[in-house]
Amino acid sequence: MAETRILLADDHALVRRGVRMILDNEPDLTVVAEAGDGVEVVELATADPPDLAILDIAMPRLTGLQAAKQLSRRLPELRILILTMYDNEEYLFESLKAGASGYVLKSVADRDLVEACRAAMRGEPFLYPAAVTALIRSYVDRAGQGGVPDKAITDREEEILKLVAEGNSSKEIADLLFISVKTVERHRANLMTKLGMRDRLELTRYAIRAGLIEP
Repeated sequence: MAETRILLADDHALVRRGVRMILDNEPDLTVVAEAGDGVEVVELATADPPDLAILDIAMPRLTGLQAAKQLSRRLPELRILILTMYDNEEYLFESLKAGASGYVLKSVADRDLVEACRAAMRGEPFLYPAAVTALIRSYVDRAGQGGVPDKAITDREEEILKLVAEGNSSKEIADLLFISVKTVERHRANLMTKLGMRDRLELTRYAIRAGLIEP
């Protein structure tokens, strides 16, 4: 059986250690790199592409979903799994839209994760039973309603919203995203207008509700 090289990302070292123990016990699965935030994920994967990236959702700087979107664009051959504590339909759908081929709950990682890794490498999706039910229900709902609305904000605005909520200045955000301060301020103003908000506090509350940062 061919070895699968895995990049594992979670901002909690203890979680990474536990997940790594599950994976490294399998002869065909090897963790070759670990990351503690979404920016590090993108940097490591781009520098030395693994076969599979396993990403937590709630991470600093970039969430797992934001990192997945970037990796899907840059490394279309890379397989991505989301490993999360959130049994949440919205996160499930966003994960699939971001390019993930599987969604695994941390609560049952010891049961499901190895199977999910192998399914991903075969090009097959992996979803826990309740997620399959959610997808079917969503399909039926959309068929009856003629589709679902797009997100209120763009991917770039979402990146900036997360960084603002984490307390970064416009200059720090500009440096992280390799754009100008003026561009950051323009996106920030657009966010305020679209979301009907007036200050950083309101943006931070919205970011928490949207799952971009932890409370």
